[in-house]
Amino acid sequence: MKRLAFRFVLAAAVAAAMPLFAQAVTTVPPGGLPSASDFSAQILPERAGVVSWRTLAQVASVKQGNRMVPEFSKDILALDAKDTRVQGFMIPLDVGDKQKRFLITAVPPHCSFCLPAGPDSVVEVVAKAPVKYTFEPIVVAGRFSVLKDDSAGLLYRLSEASQVEVAQLAPGAPMGLVPPSGSSGGTLRVK
Repeated sequence: MKRLAFRFVLAAAVAAAMPLFAQAVTTVPPGGLPSASDFSAQILPERAGVVSWRTLAQVASVKQGNRMVPEFSKDILALDAKDTRVQGFMIPLDVGDKQKRFLITAVPPHCSFCLPAGPDSVVEVVAKAPVKYTFEPIVVAGRFSVLKDDSAGLLYRLSEASQVEVAQLAPGAPMGLVPPSGSSGGTLRVK
């Protein structure tokens, strides 16, 4: 009984403290948060030969009959079935330190159970050989597919993919996303 009472008191204390903690941590700018593609450009510099997240954001939802479907820009449709490179942050889909199928996103994940952005900021990657899981941003290359009616709600897939390199964080990346001193890569850490 004492244990149950302690758990109840502890749960009540945590619940009471959560609104205060949320107010202290949340700092949303007056104009609102940037889109994932704009925020990504602050973290990862846009590079020649790598499809930008701003390009992949050029998709709209349009009503077709009784459902909403994606309407892609000409720039996105031109990528379909082409060999392409994408840079971003890995979200594993399997257990283990090597991933054969994973997501790459425009912005770093902030929760193990949440996608950090909308469907236009996520690419499913199906690798030729397993890729080592990393917190660092990576560049992957493969055959790009525009998914017009994916049952999982995905818009893009990179097949027969492989990791090309570790991507570099932008020099002016926001505080909290900085490479460790002395490294050439971009391991994320909180300051």
